[in-house]
Amino acid sequence: MTFLSRIMLLKSQAHFSTDVQRGGTVVNGATFKGTGKRKTEMAKTRVGLMFATFCVAYAIIGGRLVQYGHAQPETVSSILPADRLMASRPDILDRNGEILATDIRTVSLFAEPHKIVDPDEAVERLSTVLKDLDVKDTYRKLSSNSRFQWLRRQLTPKQQSQILALGIPGIGFRPEKRRFYPGGATASHIVGYVNIDNRGMAGMEKYIDNQGMADLRALGMTSDAPLEPVRLSVDIRVQNILRDALVSAVTKYEAIAAGAVVLDVHTGEVVAMSSIPDFDPNRPQEGAEEGWMNRMTNGTFEMGSTFKTFTTAMALDSGKVTMKDSFDARYPIRIGRFTIKDFHGKHRVLTVPEIFQYSSNIGTARMAEAVGTAGHKEFLTRMGLLTRLETELPEVKAPSQPREWKQINSITISFGHGVSTTPLQTAVGAAALVNGGKLIAPTFLTRTREQAEDIAQVVVKKQTSDDIRHLFWLNGKSGSGKYALVEGFDVGGKTGTAEKVVNGRYSDDQNFNSYVAAFPIENPQYLVLSFIDAPKTGEGGGRTAGLTAAPIVGEIIRRSAAILGVEPTFGEDGSALLVSY
Repeated sequence: MTFLSRIMLLKSQAHFSTDVQRGGTVVNGATFKGTGKRKTEMAKTRVGLMFATFCVAYAIIGGRLVQYGHAQPETVSSILPADRLMASRPDILDRNGEILATDIRTVSLFAEPHKIVDPDEAVERLSTVLKDLDVKDTYRKLSSNSRFQWLRRQLTPKQQSQILALGIPGIGFRPEKRRFYPGGATASHIVGYVNIDNRGMAGMEKYIDNQGMADLRALGMTSDAPLEPVRLSVDIRVQNILRDALVSAVTKYEAIAAGAVVLDVHTGEVVAMSSIPDFDPNRPQEGAEEGWMNRMTNGTFEMGSTFKTFTTAMALDSGKVTMKDSFDARYPIRIGRFTIKDFHGKHRVLTVPEIFQYSSNIGTARMAEAVGTAGHKEFLTRMGLLTRLETELPEVKAPSQPREWKQINSITISFGHGVSTTPLQTAVGAAALVNGGKLIAPTFLTRTREQAEDIAQVVVKKQTSDDIRHLFWLNGKSGSGKYALVEGFDVGGKTGTAEKVVNGRYSDDQNFNSYVAAFPIENPQYLVLSFIDAPKTGEGGGRTAGLTAAPIVGEIIRRSAAILGVEPTFGEDGSALLVSY
């Protein structure tokens, strides 16, 4: 029998065998299950697998529900993904650890329009809590076909509670961070502010983002974890005193604006700085353009006679002029159609200390002529007065200067007209003239003396610095700076009364006044510069810098010297500077 024949025989026996056992057929001792039996067992297996799958799924869902039940309500109400939640920003502290800026937890109100049953009713009920709600715009959002709409950012806890009590379907809360500035406007131009999305828009807040935080946020690499705080060089106590003095001066002297800075001459640290008008960073939109303008770093001005400090230092440092030299200041200087004269001239030959003390334009111009135009430009460049100031604040304006330096430009620049710099820039340059001759870039972060020495640039001789300190003391004691004198503290400096440029022309009745001073002048630790823009009056009715800007510096030093750790001395002021020339 062939192999195929044996196969056909076996199949035939399987079909016609009468020995059936429990639905199966026995052939040569082997049992074969019927088709119905196999289908029944497969169905039972499928049902068992489905039951097990449902059990696992319900167990997972139940676990998640328990988890959400124990979570804070606001953390589960957002429909946005978790990685879109607002990341933390680092706290900003003053040099003593006082908080200047920090994150606080808040919630924002959103809607899912597709879940809103009655937009009219929802708007009406929301307006009972949010009194200033834009009804028309809110109705438009709730009636849209979108799945997400912001209704109000950064609610108060009371508002959140009241809205929750309304029980409006399709309304939820998203957890967010809000930036809070405990000091309000006290250090607004330094600290800066953030927008509604907690991103730095100005000041050190923007500096933090520029250091890489914004890039990390864009890549989704930020988190909700606390960050290392940023410690500033600012002393909030001195900052408060400085701002208070400026606010009082603007009111008292009926001025447009005012500003001041306290600078550590050995480290370059900005201990305090303010520009008035300013703004509250908690509500920056209320500051408008005037308040946002940081005139100390983002405004350039002709600094007037304070620039004579640099001209005198240049002449002395060049070796072409000494403290014993004299210059003829009897007659005005005429160059082309320009005439240079003194406002309160002595009409005689003046020594270098007298030129400085009497603020002689003619004498100062003569010293600039002795150095030459090229040397003049080189010196101001060396002092950092013709290039953009480098510091952490993003809002820094570059100075302006003539496209081509001619003799007339050098002469007018010698007494503070023709070059516009920022007040902070002027203060940094002046600090180099009293600290031994080292130009140190300013910083709003803490810096040690050792760190400052690594970046310091020697720009003038130590003898030049000593001479400038003597001239500062002389002018502060007997010149225009006497209104800044503080008993117990040797204060010396130079005033500057500049005619303000209005509509492209120098005004006869508006001044830009400034005063730069150092203390204690025998061994300066701090430099203070103040300015006041267009004062209508001053001490005794005058409008000059000595009667307006100098008193501001005196007030700042009087109230802050002890805080800065400067001990008073009583007796003969400036005894170490009494040098006979």
